[in-house]
Amino acid sequence: MTTLLTGASGFVGSAVLRELLAARHEVRVLLRETSDRSNLEGLDVEIVTGDLRDRASLDPALRGCEALFHVAADYRIWARNLAILYENNVTGTRHILEAAGEAGVKRIVHTSSVAALGLPKEGGAGDEETPVTLDDMIGHYKRSKFLAEEEVRRLVAKGLPVVTVNPAAPVGPRDIKPTPTGRMIVEAACGRVPAYVDTGLSVVHVEDVAKGHLLAFEKGEIGRRYVLGGDNLALRRILEKIAGITGRPGPKFRVPHNVILPIAAVAELWTRLSGGDQPFVSIDSVRMSKKRMFYSSERAKKELGYAPRPAEEAFRDAITWFADHRYCPPPNGS
Repeated sequence: MTTLLTGASGFVGSAVLRELLAARHEVRVLLRETSDRSNLEGLDVEIVTGDLRDRASLDPALRGCEALFHVAADYRIWARNLAILYENNVTGTRHILEAAGEAGVKRIVHTSSVAALGLPKEGGAGDEETPVTLDDMIGHYKRSKFLAEEEVRRLVAKGLPVVTVNPAAPVGPRDIKPTPTGRMIVEAACGRVPAYVDTGLSVVHVEDVAKGHLLAFEKGEIGRRYVLGGDNLALRRILEKIAGITGRPGPKFRVPHNVILPIAAVAELWTRLSGGDQPFVSIDSVRMSKKRMFYSSERAKKELGYAPRPAEEAFRDAITWFADHRYCPPPNGS
């Protein structure tokens, strides 16, 4: 089976690529000319050049493909040019799915995010059916993922065979940028996170997210969403686990969200003025952290056979990879 994969050079995409190869798919990957290809080194894949924003470039990539895994996304909580964020995540999704429909692709897995899902107003874990609207989305990244899912639903209604997966916070090897979650792990692994805010994440090993993609492809119901999450952990507990693995100082005190907000505003302003890529903390990330982003993966477990491993393994594998690639020192005693 010839399968097109978008986002293969990235964190989640490179893990999905390895799962596809293990399942004996003939994988074709769509990359931009400027994409970092280090996550593809040594792998038997066909590389085609294109851009999700350039609709015409997608037709040759999909020619002869029976399956599509659309994993590519612009995963930035803060962006200097918001138009590009929406073009990548919303317009790009529409382009690749429409092109897949015209090419006669038989099965599609779209990678969304738990960022597009709701959270119960009374607290607790959200799931695929938790009520949510666009107005509930905090920040442009979440809004773009919500709108991308609207594009998916519109095309499914027209007969496109799409299954959607909603990964939580993936952690593990090959997070080359790194992602916002990966940046937090690197900082904590270096002993540079003395404080925390009262928030939480659903932490999942990136390889389990990749396995969930294949399960959704094989067993998922067309038009249905599946949360691919893991352990729901308070940020304080996450940082304590990282400190335990690295032997470096953990968090010592909690900081109120409203104290961080003016710091985030200054960080964003400095990033704009200095020409930097990302502020070390953004206003939207602080606003998002006011809720514990906990999610249930029960649907995926029951319907797909999804079985994520403990978050501790994800942290260990991530820290080992970051240390091996000099993002942070190796754990004390290594």
